[in-house]
Amino acid sequence: MAKKKAKDRDDPKSAKVAKPAKAAGGQHHAAQAHGQPAHVDTSLPATRPELLALHAAARQRRNAAPLDSPAFRAAVVDLERIEVRVAAIEQAPDPPRG
Repeated sequence: MAKKKAKDRDDPKSAKVAKPAKAAGGQHHAAQAHGQPAHVDTSLPATRPELLALHAAARQRRNAAPLDSPAFRAAVVDLERIEVRVAAIEQAPDPPRG
């Protein structure tokens, strides 16, 4: 019969805990926005069905283009713009103050 050995994961006193890296201002990085804020392209249609049709066309262009070609990258940028616009449309309005 094998001896039961305590492992680090079983014994909280002996467990090695990684210290989180310090983010700017001493705050946890998950509370901060990552990267640049998205810019909503208002030149795109304002209705979800029209945007989904554009999205399908951009996906087809991306899938038909050779990987990492200029056409592929252009289709990916179009997809990003369309998805940001859809998210802006679907965002819940702020509740009334009062």
